[in-house]
Amino acid sequence: MKAARKAESRNTMFADYPDIVDIAEMQKMLKISSHLAYELITDGYVPAVKIGRSYRIPKCSIIDYVLTNN
Repeated sequence: MKAARKAESRNTMFADYPDIVDIAEMQKMLKISSHLAYELITDGYVPAVKIGRSYRIPKCSIIDYVLTNN
């Protein structure tokens, strides 16, 4: 039952956001500071790709973080 609920959450969580977000959007999604957003990425809790000087974060990485750290 718990797995079914997680699968359903995956499909509806953050539905208003694109599949790849930036730091500012991640901050809005999680209601966190920019310092914490960068820390989550650099510490490896939320996988991201650095392109030039900015990070691009797959929305699924943020959802995985939320579902595994609650």
